[in-house]
Amino acid sequence: MTPIAFTFTRDRFTWLAYFMLAYYAYLQAALGPLMPFLAAELELSYTLRGLHFSAFALGMIIAGATADRAARYFGRRTLFWGGGAGMVLGVIILTLGQTSPITIFGSFVMGTIGSYLLVMIQATLADHHGAMRAVALTESNVGASAAAMLAPLLISQLENFGFSWRFALLAMVAAWAIALAATSRVPIPQSSAENRGVNQPKARLPALFWVYWLVVLLGVSVEWSTGFWAADFLENVVGIRRVDAAASMAVFYVAILLGRWFGSRLSRIVLPNRLLLIASAILLTGFPIFWLSRSPISALPGLFLMGLGIANLFPMTLSIVSNLAPDMANAASARTSLAAGIAILVMPQILGSTADRIGIQSAFAIVGGLALGVLVIVWLANRAFAFMQAASV
Repeated sequence: MTPIAFTFTRDRFTWLAYFMLAYYAYLQAALGPLMPFLAAELELSYTLRGLHFSAFALGMIIAGATADRAARYFGRRTLFWGGGAGMVLGVIILTLGQTSPITIFGSFVMGTIGSYLLVMIQATLADHHGAMRAVALTESNVGASAAAMLAPLLISQLENFGFSWRFALLAMVAAWAIALAATSRVPIPQSSAENRGVNQPKARLPALFWVYWLVVLLGVSVEWSTGFWAADFLENVVGIRRVDAAASMAVFYVAILLGRWFGSRLSRIVLPNRLLLIASAILLTGFPIFWLSRSPISALPGLFLMGLGIANLFPMTLSIVSNLAPDMANAASARTSLAAGIAILVMPQILGSTADRIGIQSAFAIVGGLALGVLVIVWLANRAFAFMQAASV
């Protein structure tokens, strides 16, 4: 079965949403590469460095738990532009802070207020493009992946030429201000039912939504655990020099970018449920190749396959859950962001703590278990989804 053919049109709002997601992804990704420079300036321990990431993830959890209710009271436009402004506020606090409590608070502000923007982008794109939401969501994530790759490059080059990493963040703040001035009058799509008024009876997300929610939780856990610890694995298990191991992570992020680009093309002709299953299978195929390798010749292709599979787990799952609850796009987007925040906050720390006790190679088996869980849950959820559709005919 293939999707019904629809025309996909990118209007001014679509391009604005793509830019705003790239803006969010760039600043989120910048936290990692800027941290060594901030740590050198403020003499931060590894624990204090990690608290910056934990604060951002905690903010995502708060936003994911409250964004749908906030949208009902304040409206999507307020959360869309207010979330972008909150990201600016967090960046200013982070870049001007001279003590770790202040910089950690800046990261928390970015993760909390800024993630309201993330939720609104996902919800508005899903509503705006309806049956073609899978295309819009995957395309937006292509731009986000490209922006995330740009952040470490710009930060490193600024530092190499004697400029502060702060300019890499402030440049994006300036870009957001220009976008605000140029596009603030662009209409923000409203939900067909969810935002008609604060007295609207509260609806529940369908049970199948929460099954796919687990896919988001496990998929983001795999993505961030691999992003955090694969370089250490390459160094300590595969035997690649530290500097080369760090550079080799580009294989993973290039694979994610390519995977999302191909996914955006395939989503025009293949149902997102089927693409999600294919992506899960690619991830599980790549993991043992990477995990069991003792040579870069096999480890890097395995890492590439993992990135290729991970690429479409989040956008395709988001498309599916938006289809499950088309009149509850705010709630669906908020809860998927909640799952992502929990995964980012918890799983990389669990893997790191486990590695301290049994070594990074054995600890990485956790990632394999998560990847297997993704495939099993996707298969079961897709069967339930097909049964539900057949029953409704």
